[in-house]
Amino acid sequence: MTHRSAYRGPQVLTAEEFQHAAICERMRVDRNGSVLSVLTIALPARRASARDCKQFLAMLAERLRLTDTVGALADGRFGVLLPDTPESGAWKVAADLCDPFVPGNDRPHCEVVVYPDDQRDNEGFPAPEDSVSGISFSETPSSDAFFALRVSPWKRLFDIVGASAGLVLTSPLIAGAALAVKLTSPGAAFFLQEREGLGGKRFQILKLRTMRSDAESFKDDLRMHSEQDGPAFKMTNDPRVTWVGKWLRKTSIDELPQLWNVLRGEMSLVGPRPLPTQESQECCSWQRQRLQVLPGLTCIWQIRGRNVVSFEEWIRMDLRYIRRRSLWYDLQLVLATVPAIVFSKGPR
Repeated sequence: MTHRSAYRGPQVLTAEEFQHAAICERMRVDRNGSVLSVLTIALPARRASARDCKQFLAMLAERLRLTDTVGALADGRFGVLLPDTPESGAWKVAADLCDPFVPGNDRPHCEVVVYPDDQRDNEGFPAPEDSVSGISFSETPSSDAFFALRVSPWKRLFDIVGASAGLVLTSPLIAGAALAVKLTSPGAAFFLQEREGLGGKRFQILKLRTMRSDAESFKDDLRMHSEQDGPAFKMTNDPRVTWVGKWLRKTSIDELPQLWNVLRGEMSLVGPRPLPTQESQECCSWQRQRLQVLPGLTCIWQIRGRNVVSFEEWIRMDLRYIRRRSLWYDLQLVLATVPAIVFSKGPR
């Protein structure tokens, strides 16, 4: 859609304003246990002139409730916040808005995001009633992906410069540690584990192996001994950890290969620590707000919490970072990480 200026009217929020409104509505749902549907609409290319957009906005104003919010998305689509509306209701709104358009390629393309995700109907597809036939739609995207915040240029530049310098400076240390792991226990020196990152997107985190190569098969048996409440698993004297691994964990050297994840754009130097996929998916809806930003090597919890706080407080620290994030705050947290690691006594 080329006529972006057509979105800027008294009834339509800018992309930034709409994102803020969506996050506020999400927080309201977390408090009262209701449901939020977000309808996104892309006008067909041949119906996306400034005049077409103006007419469509006028139709939106006539057909939506006073509690609904209309805004622009960064990619040029319209977005409509539909509070207290289930997915089936959102698709009925879509059908009503698309009805004036000729069926076929000249109809708008619609998507519906539902929060929380467990409130989705029919696996994300429109109900089969005649009222919604002919709509161009996609499978319902996850709410985690919709609420994910854009990575700012300053943060990406900070990550690239910091990770590049870090890899150059620590490469000999990483190589020496990898050799020690390889010589003292069977298995590969490096360990890949699936984690959930920005918007719930999965990626393979890179670490130096600190446990036995078959450690994952024993995790369920040790779950009852976890010293961390909630879905996260933390254990001080984990029997799966090798003697070299204990030293690597105490010094956090095992985390240094994740600088490569930072360079790849899967992580940031500063951000909520990514949880293993299974643990992350066991988090409740409000706790998954931590997926709004890139996961990081360090954050507030690494400096002030570790295992001495509850899992809920850990998540609140992550959300506090999301609200305060800035270049200066990232730099402060990076500088505070080293002494925190040196003097920390909790498990990692």
